[in-house]
Amino acid sequence: MVLRLNHISKSFGVVRALQDVSLEVAAREVHALVGENGAGKSTLIKIVTGAYRPDAGEIYLGGSRVSQFDPIVSKQLGVAVVYQQPTLFPDLSVAENLAYGCEGDTGWRLINWNARRRLATQLLARVGAEISPDTLARDLSMPQQQLVEIARAIGQKAQLVIMDEPTASLNTREVEHLLGVIKELRANGLGILYVTHRLEELTQIAQRVTVLRDGTWIATRPSNEISPAELIRLMVGRDVSTIFPKTTVPIGKPRLRVEQLSSSTVGIHDVSFHVSAGEILGIGGLMGAGRTELAQALFGLVPTDSGAVLIDEQPVTLDSPGQAISQGLAYVPEDRRRHGVIPEMPIAANVTLSLLDAAPASARSGLISGAASDRSLIKGRWGIDFQNEQQMAVQAIEQLQIKTSSAQAKVESLSGGNQQKVALGRWLAIGPRILILDEPTQGIDVGAKSEIYRVMTELAGQGMAIVLISSEIQELLGMCDRITVMRSGTISGTLDRSQATAEQIMHLALPDA
Repeated sequence: MVLRLNHISKSFGVVRALQDVSLEVAAREVHALVGENGAGKSTLIKIVTGAYRPDAGEIYLGGSRVSQFDPIVSKQLGVAVVYQQPTLFPDLSVAENLAYGCEGDTGWRLINWNARRRLATQLLARVGAEISPDTLARDLSMPQQQLVEIARAIGQKAQLVIMDEPTASLNTREVEHLLGVIKELRANGLGILYVTHRLEELTQIAQRVTVLRDGTWIATRPSNEISPAELIRLMVGRDVSTIFPKTTVPIGKPRLRVEQLSSSTVGIHDVSFHVSAGEILGIGGLMGAGRTELAQALFGLVPTDSGAVLIDEQPVTLDSPGQAISQGLAYVPEDRRRHGVIPEMPIAANVTLSLLDAAPASARSGLISGAASDRSLIKGRWGIDFQNEQQMAVQAIEQLQIKTSSAQAKVESLSGGNQQKVALGRWLAIGPRILILDEPTQGIDVGAKSEIYRVMTELAGQGMAIVLISSEIQELLGMCDRITVMRSGTISGTLDRSQATAEQIMHLALPDA
Protein backbone atom coordinates (compact mmCIF):
# COMPACT_ATOMS: atom_id res chain seq x y z
CA MET A 1 0.00 0.00 0.00
CA VAL A 2 1.68 3.26 -1.11
CA LEU A 3 -0.74 5.50 0.80
CA ARG A 4 -3.04 4.93 3.76
CA LEU A 5 -5.00 7.67 5.49
CA ASN A 6 -6.72 6.68 8.73
CA HIS A 7 -9.50 8.83 10.24
CA ILE A 8 -8.17 12.18 8.96
CA SER A 9 -9.84 15.34 10.26
CA LYS A 10 -9.01 18.98 9.54
CA SER A 11 -10.69 22.24 10.57
CA PHE A 12 -10.09 25.88 9.78
CA GLY A 13 -11.53 27.80 12.68
CA VAL A 14 -15.17 26.76 12.98
CA VAL A 15 -15.22 25.30 9.46
CA ARG A 16 -14.78 21.52 9.39
CA ALA A 17 -13.07 20.72 6.05
CA LEU A 18 -12.55 16.99 6.71
CA GLN A 19 -14.05 14.70 9.28
CA ASP A 20 -12.89 11.12 9.89
CA VAL A 21 -11.81 10.39 6.30
CA SER A 22 -9.98 7.15 5.51
CA LEU A 23 -8.54 6.20 2.11
CA GLU A 24 -5.99 3.79 0.63
CA VAL A 25 -4.05 3.71 -2.63
CA ALA A 26 -2.23 0.53 -3.60
CA ALA A 27 0.72 0.11 -5.94
CA ARG A 28 -0.48 -0.53 -9.51
CA GLU A 29 -3.80 1.13 -8.71
CA VAL A 30 -5.59 4.21 -10.00
CA HIS A 31 -7.84 5.28 -7.15
CA ALA A 32 -10.31 8.00 -8.17
CA LEU A 33 -11.42 10.67 -5.72
CA VAL A 34 -14.67 12.47 -6.58
CA GLY A 35 -17.01 14.93 -4.92
CA GLU A 36 -18.48 18.38 -5.31
CA ASN A 37 -16.30 21.47 -4.99
CA GLY A 38 -16.01 22.02 -1.27
CA ALA A 39 -16.29 18.30 -0.53
CA GLY A 40 -12.74 18.25 0.89
CA LYS A 41 -10.71 16.88 -2.04
CA SER A 42 -8.24 19.77 -2.20
CA THR A 43 -7.76 19.74 1.58
CA LEU A 44 -7.05 16.01 1.46
CA ILE A 45 -4.48 16.52 -1.32
CA LYS A 46 -2.75 19.26 0.68
CA ILE A 47 -2.54 16.94 3.68
CA VAL A 48 -0.94 14.17 1.60
CA THR A 49 1.57 16.65 0.14
CA GLY A 50 2.42 18.07 3.57
CA ALA A 51 1.02 21.55 2.92
CA TYR A 52 -1.50 21.05 5.74
CA ARG A 53 -1.17 19.06 8.93
CA PRO A 54 -4.25 17.09 9.98
CA ASP A 55 -5.85 17.82 13.34
CA ALA A 56 -6.40 14.11 13.86
CA GLY A 57 -5.65 10.86 12.09
CA GLU A 58 -2.68 8.90 10.76
CA ILE A 59 -0.72 9.04 7.49
CA TYR A 60 1.16 6.01 6.13
CA LEU A 61 3.41 6.22 3.08
CA GLY A 62 5.09 3.11 1.74
CA GLY A 63 3.84 1.13 4.73
CA SER A 64 5.43 3.39 7.37
CA ARG A 65 3.65 5.89 9.54
CA VAL A 66 4.75 9.48 9.01
CA SER A 67 4.67 11.78 12.03
CA GLN A 68 6.79 14.79 11.04
CA PHE A 69 5.27 15.81 7.74
CA ASP A 70 5.88 18.76 5.40
CA PRO A 71 6.23 19.24 1.60
CA ILE A 72 9.92 18.30 1.62
CA VAL A 73 9.29 15.08 3.55
CA SER A 74 6.35 14.28 1.29
CA LYS A 75 8.52 14.63 -1.81
CA GLN A 76 11.34 12.58 -0.23
CA LEU A 77 8.83 9.81 0.49
CA GLY A 78 7.82 9.62 -3.16
CA VAL A 79 4.74 11.87 -3.46
CA ALA A 80 4.35 13.97 -6.62
CA VAL A 81 1.42 16.11 -7.76
CA VAL A 82 0.21 17.02 -11.25
CA TYR A 83 -2.17 19.95 -10.88
CA GLN A 84 -4.96 21.09 -13.21
CA GLN A 85 -2.97 24.28 -13.81
CA PRO A 86 0.66 23.20 -14.44
CA THR A 87 3.31 24.69 -12.17
CA LEU A 88 6.19 24.91 -14.63
CA PHE A 89 8.52 27.92 -14.69
CA PRO A 90 7.49 29.62 -17.95
CA ASP A 91 10.85 31.21 -18.76
CA LEU A 92 12.89 28.04 -18.19
CA SER A 93 13.36 25.29 -20.73
CA VAL A 94 11.71 21.90 -20.45
CA ALA A 95 15.08 20.40 -19.46
CA GLU A 96 15.54 22.99 -16.71
CA ASN A 97 12.03 22.41 -15.38
CA LEU A 98 12.63 18.68 -15.26
CA ALA A 99 16.00 19.18 -13.59
CA TYR A 100 14.43 21.36 -10.91
CA GLY A 101 12.19 18.49 -9.92
CA CYS A 102 14.68 15.66 -10.36
CA GLU A 103 18.20 16.84 -9.50
CA GLY A 104 17.60 18.33 -6.07
CA ASP A 105 20.22 20.67 -4.63
CA THR A 106 23.13 20.97 -7.09
CA GLY A 107 25.20 23.06 -4.69
CA TRP A 108 28.01 24.99 -6.39
CA ARG A 109 29.01 22.31 -8.90
CA LEU A 110 29.02 22.98 -12.61
CA ILE A 111 25.93 21.89 -14.52
CA ASN A 112 26.35 19.11 -17.04
CA TRP A 113 23.97 20.42 -19.69
CA ASN A 114 24.40 17.44 -21.99
CA ALA A 115 23.47 15.03 -19.20
CA ARG A 116 20.53 17.23 -18.28
CA ARG A 117 19.22 17.18 -21.85
CA ARG A 118 19.70 13.41 -22.11
CA LEU A 119 17.71 12.86 -18.91
CA ALA A 120 14.96 15.16 -20.18
CA THR A 121 14.82 13.30 -23.50
CA GLN A 122 14.52 9.95 -21.71
CA LEU A 123 11.77 11.17 -19.36
CA LEU A 124 9.80 12.78 -22.18
CA ALA A 125 10.02 9.58 -24.21
CA ARG A 126 8.53 7.61 -21.32
CA VAL A 127 5.37 9.72 -21.45
CA GLY A 128 5.21 9.81 -25.24
CA ALA A 129 5.91 13.55 -25.47
CA GLU A 130 7.53 14.71 -28.70
CA ILE A 131 8.99 17.87 -27.19
CA SER A 132 12.48 19.34 -27.50
CA PRO A 133 14.22 19.66 -24.10
CA ASP A 134 15.26 23.19 -25.10
CA THR A 135 11.69 24.44 -25.61
CA LEU A 136 10.61 27.15 -23.18
CA ALA A 137 7.75 26.05 -20.95
CA ARG A 138 5.70 29.12 -21.96
CA ASP A 139 5.66 27.84 -25.56
CA LEU A 140 4.06 24.51 -24.63
CA SER A 141 0.40 23.70 -25.11
CA MET A 142 -1.67 22.67 -22.09
CA PRO A 143 -1.41 18.91 -22.82
CA GLN A 144 2.34 19.24 -23.37
CA GLN A 145 2.70 20.96 -19.99
CA GLN A 146 0.74 18.13 -18.36
CA LEU A 147 3.09 15.57 -19.90
CA VAL A 148 6.16 17.47 -18.69
CA GLU A 149 4.67 17.50 -15.18
CA ILE A 150 4.19 13.73 -15.35
CA ALA A 151 7.72 13.26 -16.71
CA ARG A 152 9.01 15.27 -13.74
CA ALA A 153 7.11 13.00 -11.34
CA ILE A 154 8.76 9.97 -12.95
CA GLY A 155 12.14 11.65 -12.67
CA GLN A 156 11.54 12.23 -8.98
CA LYS A 157 11.08 8.44 -8.64
CA ALA A 158 7.62 9.02 -7.24
CA GLN A 159 5.71 6.09 -5.77
CA LEU A 160 2.43 8.01 -5.49
CA VAL A 161 1.30 10.47 -8.16
CA ILE A 162 -1.67 12.71 -7.36
CA MET A 163 -3.45 14.03 -10.45
CA ASP A 164 -5.83 16.92 -9.84
CA GLU A 165 -8.23 17.37 -12.79
CA PRO A 166 -5.50 16.66 -15.37
CA THR A 167 -7.92 16.39 -18.32
CA ALA A 168 -10.13 19.42 -17.58
CA SER A 169 -8.62 21.56 -20.39
CA LEU A 170 -7.89 18.80 -22.92
CA ASN A 171 -9.78 17.73 -26.02
CA THR A 172 -10.86 14.15 -26.70
CA ARG A 173 -7.69 13.07 -28.48
CA GLU A 174 -5.45 14.65 -25.84
CA VAL A 175 -7.46 12.98 -23.07
CA GLU A 176 -7.04 9.58 -24.72
CA HIS A 177 -3.27 10.05 -24.90
CA LEU A 178 -3.02 11.16 -21.27
CA LEU A 179 -5.16 8.24 -20.05
CA GLY A 180 -2.84 5.93 -21.97
CA VAL A 181 0.15 7.42 -20.15
CA ILE A 182 -1.62 6.91 -16.80
CA LYS A 183 -2.26 3.25 -17.63
CA GLU A 184 1.44 2.88 -18.42
CA LEU A 185 2.43 4.45 -15.09
CA ARG A 186 0.15 2.06 -13.25
CA ALA A 187 1.60 -0.92 -15.12
CA ASN A 188 5.06 0.21 -13.98
CA GLY A 189 4.04 -0.06 -10.33
CA LEU A 190 2.96 3.46 -9.36
CA GLY A 191 -0.06 4.26 -7.25
CA ILE A 192 -2.19 7.09 -8.59
CA LEU A 193 -4.76 9.19 -6.74
CA TYR A 194 -6.90 10.62 -9.54
CA VAL A 195 -9.20 13.59 -8.87
CA THR A 196 -11.73 14.32 -11.60
CA HIS A 197 -15.21 15.65 -12.38
CA ARG A 198 -15.34 13.67 -15.63
CA LEU A 199 -17.09 10.58 -14.35
CA GLU A 200 -16.98 8.86 -17.75
CA GLU A 201 -13.19 8.50 -17.35
CA LEU A 202 -13.42 6.36 -14.23
CA THR A 203 -14.34 3.06 -15.86
CA GLN A 204 -11.48 3.55 -18.33
CA ILE A 205 -8.64 3.88 -15.84
CA ALA A 206 -9.71 3.59 -12.18
CA GLN A 207 -9.91 0.40 -10.15
CA ARG A 208 -11.65 2.01 -7.18
CA VAL A 209 -13.46 5.27 -6.55
CA THR A 210 -13.97 7.13 -3.26
CA VAL A 211 -16.74 9.71 -2.83
CA LEU A 212 -16.48 12.66 -0.45
CA ARG A 213 -19.37 14.94 0.46
CA ASP A 214 -19.21 17.92 2.83
CA GLY A 215 -15.82 16.79 4.14
CA THR A 216 -16.91 13.27 5.04
CA TRP A 217 -16.30 9.86 3.48
CA ILE A 218 -19.44 8.59 1.76
CA ALA A 219 -18.36 5.43 -0.08
CA THR A 220 -15.50 3.51 -1.69
CA ARG A 221 -16.51 1.16 -4.51
CA PRO A 222 -14.90 -0.79 -7.37
CA SER A 223 -15.32 1.50 -10.37
CA ASN A 224 -16.85 -1.25 -12.52
CA GLU A 225 -19.62 -1.77 -9.98
CA ILE A 226 -20.99 1.77 -9.81
CA SER A 227 -22.78 3.78 -12.49
CA PRO A 228 -22.32 7.51 -13.18
CA ALA A 229 -25.90 8.10 -12.00
CA GLU A 230 -25.17 6.38 -8.67
CA LEU A 231 -21.93 8.34 -8.29
CA ILE A 232 -23.78 11.62 -8.80
CA ARG A 233 -26.39 10.62 -6.24
CA LEU A 234 -23.65 9.85 -3.70
CA MET A 235 -21.82 13.09 -4.48
CA VAL A 236 -24.72 15.51 -4.28
CA GLY A 237 -27.31 13.56 -2.31
CA ARG A 238 -29.94 13.75 -5.03
CA ASP A 239 -30.86 12.04 -8.27
CA VAL A 240 -29.15 12.81 -11.59
CA SER A 241 -32.47 13.89 -13.13
CA THR A 242 -32.37 17.08 -11.04
CA ILE A 243 -29.01 18.24 -12.48
CA PHE A 244 -30.54 19.93 -15.55
CA PRO A 245 -33.32 22.26 -14.31
CA LYS A 246 -34.41 23.23 -17.83
CA THR A 247 -37.88 24.76 -18.02
CA THR A 248 -39.87 25.90 -21.02
CA VAL A 249 -40.16 29.69 -21.30
CA PRO A 250 -41.70 31.84 -24.04
CA ILE A 251 -39.29 32.45 -26.92
CA GLY A 252 -39.40 36.03 -28.18
CA LYS A 253 -38.06 37.78 -31.25
CA PRO A 254 -34.47 37.31 -32.47
CA ARG A 255 -32.16 39.25 -30.19
CA LEU A 256 -28.83 38.42 -31.83
CA ARG A 257 -28.52 37.66 -35.53
CA VAL A 258 -25.20 36.83 -37.21
CA GLU A 259 -24.98 36.77 -40.99
CA GLN A 260 -22.04 35.30 -42.91
CA LEU A 261 -19.47 36.43 -40.34
CA SER A 262 -15.84 35.71 -41.24
CA SER A 263 -12.49 36.35 -39.59
CA SER A 264 -9.27 35.17 -41.23
CA THR A 265 -7.43 36.07 -38.02
CA VAL A 266 -9.03 33.17 -36.10
CA GLY A 267 -10.21 30.99 -38.99
CA ILE A 268 -13.99 31.33 -38.93
CA HIS A 269 -15.92 31.83 -42.17
CA ASP A 270 -19.50 32.35 -43.35
CA VAL A 271 -21.02 31.84 -39.88
CA SER A 272 -24.75 32.53 -39.72
CA PHE A 273 -27.13 31.89 -36.80
CA HIS A 274 -29.61 33.64 -34.54
CA VAL A 275 -30.68 33.43 -30.88
CA SER A 276 -33.94 34.86 -29.58
CA ALA A 277 -35.03 36.44 -26.32
CA GLY A 278 -35.67 33.70 -23.74
CA GLU A 279 -33.73 31.11 -25.76
CA ILE A 280 -30.65 29.11 -24.85
CA LEU A 281 -28.74 28.32 -28.04
CA GLY A 282 -26.02 25.72 -27.71
CA ILE A 283 -22.88 25.76 -29.82
CA GLY A 284 -21.17 22.38 -30.00
CA GLY A 285 -18.28 20.94 -31.96
CA LEU A 286 -14.83 19.52 -31.44
CA MET A 287 -11.94 21.44 -29.94
CA GLY A 288 -10.56 23.75 -32.62
CA ALA A 289 -13.85 23.93 -34.54
CA GLY A 290 -14.01 27.71 -34.03
CA ARG A 291 -16.48 28.00 -31.15
CA THR A 292 -14.37 30.18 -28.84
CA GLU A 293 -13.05 32.13 -31.82
CA LEU A 294 -16.63 32.97 -32.82
CA ALA A 295 -17.34 34.28 -29.31
CA GLN A 296 -14.17 36.39 -29.39
CA ALA A 297 -15.17 37.87 -32.76
CA LEU A 298 -18.65 38.75 -31.50
CA PHE A 299 -17.21 40.42 -28.40
CA GLY A 300 -14.76 42.51 -30.44
CA LEU A 301 -11.64 40.72 -29.21
CA VAL A 302 -10.51 39.79 -32.74
CA PRO A 303 -11.17 41.60 -36.03
CA THR A 304 -13.71 40.38 -38.59
CA ASP A 305 -13.30 40.58 -42.36
CA SER A 306 -16.91 40.45 -43.48
CA GLY A 307 -20.45 39.72 -42.39
CA ALA A 308 -23.06 41.46 -40.29
CA VAL A 309 -24.23 41.40 -36.69
CA LEU A 310 -27.71 42.58 -35.72
CA ILE A 311 -29.03 43.11 -32.20
CA ASP A 312 -32.81 43.43 -31.95
CA GLU A 313 -32.74 43.46 -35.78
CA GLN A 314 -30.57 46.60 -35.87
CA PRO A 315 -27.08 46.43 -37.46
CA VAL A 316 -24.32 47.05 -34.93
CA THR A 317 -20.55 47.44 -34.97
CA LEU A 318 -18.63 45.27 -32.50
CA ASP A 319 -14.99 46.19 -33.09
CA SER A 320 -14.09 46.22 -29.38
CA PRO A 321 -15.34 44.81 -26.08
CA GLY A 322 -16.47 48.33 -25.15
CA GLN A 323 -18.72 48.47 -28.20
CA ALA A 324 -20.06 44.97 -27.45
CA ILE A 325 -20.86 45.94 -23.87
CA SER A 326 -22.54 49.15 -25.03
CA GLN A 327 -24.88 47.00 -27.15
CA GLY A 328 -25.83 44.82 -24.18
CA LEU A 329 -23.59 41.84 -24.98
CA ALA A 330 -21.59 40.07 -22.26
CA TYR A 331 -19.02 37.28 -22.60
CA VAL A 332 -17.93 34.90 -19.82
CA PRO A 333 -14.71 33.34 -21.21
CA GLU A 334 -13.53 29.75 -20.95
CA ASP A 335 -10.45 30.37 -18.76
CA ARG A 336 -12.00 32.03 -15.72
CA ARG A 337 -8.71 32.44 -13.82
CA ARG A 338 -6.93 34.22 -16.69
CA HIS A 339 -9.78 36.17 -18.27
CA GLY A 340 -12.89 35.87 -16.10
CA VAL A 341 -11.82 37.03 -12.65
CA ILE A 342 -8.83 38.54 -10.88
CA PRO A 343 -8.16 35.88 -8.22
CA GLU A 344 -6.12 38.14 -5.94
CA MET A 345 -8.93 40.71 -5.64
CA PRO A 346 -12.03 40.51 -3.40
CA ILE A 347 -15.36 39.24 -4.66
CA ALA A 348 -16.83 42.76 -4.44
CA ALA A 349 -14.17 44.26 -6.69
CA ASN A 350 -14.57 41.45 -9.23
CA VAL A 351 -18.36 41.63 -9.37
CA THR A 352 -18.29 45.36 -10.17
CA LEU A 353 -15.21 45.27 -12.39
CA SER A 354 -17.13 45.58 -15.66
CA LEU A 355 -18.97 48.66 -14.37
CA LEU A 356 -15.77 50.69 -14.40
CA ASP A 357 -16.31 51.23 -18.11
CA ALA A 358 -19.78 49.90 -18.81
CA ALA A 359 -22.74 50.35 -21.09
CA PRO A 360 -25.58 52.85 -20.88
CA ALA A 361 -28.64 52.09 -18.78
CA SER A 362 -30.57 51.19 -21.95
CA ALA A 363 -28.84 47.81 -21.84
CA ARG A 364 -30.40 46.97 -18.49
CA SER A 365 -32.05 43.55 -17.86
CA GLY A 366 -29.79 41.54 -15.57
CA LEU A 367 -30.47 38.98 -12.88
CA ILE A 368 -28.97 41.22 -10.22
CA SER A 369 -31.92 43.34 -9.18
CA GLY A 370 -31.51 46.98 -10.05
CA ALA A 371 -28.31 46.34 -11.99
CA ALA A 372 -27.81 49.15 -14.45
CA SER A 373 -24.95 49.57 -16.85
CA ASP A 374 -23.99 52.87 -15.31
CA ARG A 375 -20.57 53.43 -13.81
CA SER A 376 -22.10 55.93 -11.37
CA LEU A 377 -23.34 52.93 -9.39
CA ILE A 378 -19.83 52.43 -8.05
CA LYS A 379 -18.15 55.73 -8.92
CA GLY A 380 -18.40 58.31 -6.17
CA ARG A 381 -17.13 61.87 -6.04
CA TRP A 382 -13.68 60.82 -4.88
CA GLY A 383 -13.44 57.48 -6.66
CA ILE A 384 -15.18 54.14 -6.19
CA ASP A 385 -18.26 54.16 -3.96
CA PHE A 386 -17.33 51.18 -1.80
CA GLN A 387 -20.69 51.12 -0.06
CA ASN A 388 -22.53 50.59 -3.35
CA GLU A 389 -19.89 48.12 -4.45
CA GLN A 390 -20.44 46.13 -1.26
CA GLN A 391 -24.22 46.20 -1.69
CA MET A 392 -24.02 44.93 -5.27
CA ALA A 393 -21.60 42.19 -4.27
CA VAL A 394 -23.82 41.02 -1.39
CA GLN A 395 -26.78 40.91 -3.75
CA ALA A 396 -24.80 38.87 -6.29
CA ILE A 397 -23.66 36.48 -3.56
CA GLU A 398 -27.25 35.92 -2.45
CA GLN A 399 -28.80 35.55 -5.88
CA LEU A 400 -26.02 33.43 -7.38
CA GLN A 401 -25.64 31.47 -4.12
CA ILE A 402 -21.88 32.04 -3.95
CA LYS A 403 -20.48 30.18 -0.96
CA THR A 404 -18.22 32.59 0.90
CA SER A 405 -17.80 34.12 4.33
CA SER A 406 -17.67 37.69 3.03
CA ALA A 407 -17.92 39.88 -0.05
CA GLN A 408 -14.37 40.95 0.78
CA ALA A 409 -12.98 37.42 0.56
CA LYS A 410 -10.47 36.99 -2.25
CA VAL A 411 -11.74 35.07 -5.25
CA GLU A 412 -8.73 32.73 -5.13
CA SER A 413 -10.03 31.42 -1.79
CA LEU A 414 -13.22 30.11 -3.43
CA SER A 415 -13.90 26.75 -5.03
CA GLY A 416 -13.88 26.53 -8.83
CA GLY A 417 -17.66 26.57 -9.06
CA ASN A 418 -17.93 29.67 -6.89
CA GLN A 419 -15.19 31.41 -8.87
CA GLN A 420 -17.26 30.76 -11.98
CA LYS A 421 -20.29 32.33 -10.30
CA VAL A 422 -18.22 35.44 -9.54
CA ALA A 423 -17.19 35.60 -13.21
CA LEU A 424 -20.84 35.33 -14.17
CA GLY A 425 -21.87 37.95 -11.61
CA ARG A 426 -19.29 40.36 -13.01
CA TRP A 427 -21.08 40.40 -16.36
CA LEU A 428 -24.63 40.24 -15.04
CA ALA A 429 -23.86 43.48 -13.18
CA ILE A 430 -23.87 45.38 -16.49
CA GLY A 431 -27.39 44.16 -17.25
CA PRO A 432 -26.78 42.41 -20.60
CA ARG A 433 -29.44 41.43 -23.13
CA ILE A 434 -27.24 38.76 -24.68
CA LEU A 435 -24.96 36.47 -22.67
CA ILE A 436 -22.28 34.28 -24.22
CA LEU A 437 -21.05 31.51 -21.89
CA ASP A 438 -17.91 29.68 -23.04
CA GLU A 439 -17.54 26.33 -21.21
CA PRO A 440 -19.18 27.74 -18.06
CA THR A 441 -19.07 24.43 -16.15
CA GLN A 442 -15.59 23.25 -17.14
CA GLY A 443 -13.71 21.83 -14.17
CA ILE A 444 -16.55 22.20 -11.64
CA ASP A 445 -18.56 19.49 -9.94
CA VAL A 446 -22.10 18.39 -10.75
CA GLY A 447 -23.63 20.30 -7.85
CA ALA A 448 -22.04 23.59 -8.93
CA LYS A 449 -23.04 22.81 -12.51
CA SER A 450 -26.66 22.46 -11.47
CA GLU A 451 -26.52 25.88 -9.80
CA ILE A 452 -25.05 27.48 -12.95
CA TYR A 453 -27.85 25.85 -14.97
CA ARG A 454 -30.42 27.25 -12.53
CA VAL A 455 -29.09 30.76 -13.11
CA MET A 456 -29.20 30.24 -16.88
CA THR A 457 -32.82 29.13 -16.66
CA GLU A 458 -33.75 32.20 -14.58
CA LEU A 459 -32.01 34.53 -17.03
CA ALA A 460 -33.78 32.96 -20.01
CA GLY A 461 -37.07 33.35 -18.16
CA GLN A 462 -36.34 37.09 -17.85
CA GLY A 463 -35.95 37.34 -21.63
CA MET A 464 -32.19 37.18 -21.94
CA ALA A 465 -30.75 35.49 -25.03
CA ILE A 466 -28.05 32.98 -24.05
CA VAL A 467 -25.37 31.36 -26.20
CA LEU A 468 -23.90 28.29 -24.47
CA ILE A 469 -20.60 27.02 -25.87
CA SER A 470 -19.89 23.56 -24.50
CA SER A 471 -17.84 20.43 -25.14
CA GLU A 472 -20.22 18.36 -23.02
CA ILE A 473 -22.92 16.87 -25.22
CA GLN A 474 -25.18 16.03 -22.27
CA GLU A 475 -25.00 19.66 -21.16
CA LEU A 476 -26.12 20.82 -24.62
CA LEU A 477 -28.93 18.27 -24.73
CA GLY A 478 -30.04 19.05 -21.18
CA MET A 479 -30.10 22.86 -21.33
CA CYS A 480 -30.51 24.12 -24.90
CA ASP A 481 -33.58 24.94 -26.99
CA ARG A 482 -31.55 24.52 -30.17
CA ILE A 483 -28.02 23.24 -30.80
CA THR A 484 -25.80 24.66 -33.54
CA VAL A 485 -22.70 22.60 -34.36
CA MET A 486 -19.46 24.04 -35.74
CA ARG A 487 -16.88 22.22 -37.85
CA SER A 488 -13.71 23.66 -39.40
CA GLY A 489 -14.63 27.24 -38.57
CA THR A 490 -18.19 27.30 -39.84
CA ILE A 491 -21.69 26.03 -39.04
CA SER A 492 -22.30 22.42 -40.08
CA GLY A 493 -25.91 22.22 -38.89
CA THR A 494 -28.52 23.17 -36.30
CA LEU A 495 -30.79 20.79 -34.36
CA ASP A 496 -33.99 21.52 -32.48
CA ARG A 497 -34.16 20.27 -28.89
CA SER A 498 -36.92 17.81 -29.76
CA GLN A 499 -34.82 16.07 -32.42
CA ALA A 500 -31.26 16.42 -31.10
CA THR A 501 -29.30 13.35 -30.02
CA ALA A 502 -25.68 12.75 -29.08
CA GLU A 503 -25.18 10.77 -32.29
CA GLN A 504 -26.53 13.60 -34.46
CA ILE A 505 -24.31 16.16 -32.75
CA MET A 506 -21.22 14.01 -33.27
CA HIS A 507 -22.21 13.37 -36.88
CA LEU A 508 -22.25 17.13 -37.52
CA ALA A 509 -19.02 17.69 -35.54
CA LEU A 510 -16.78 15.02 -37.06
CA PRO A 511 -14.73 16.03 -40.13
CA ASP A 512 -15.33 12.71 -41.88
CA ALA A 513 -19.05 12.53 -41.10
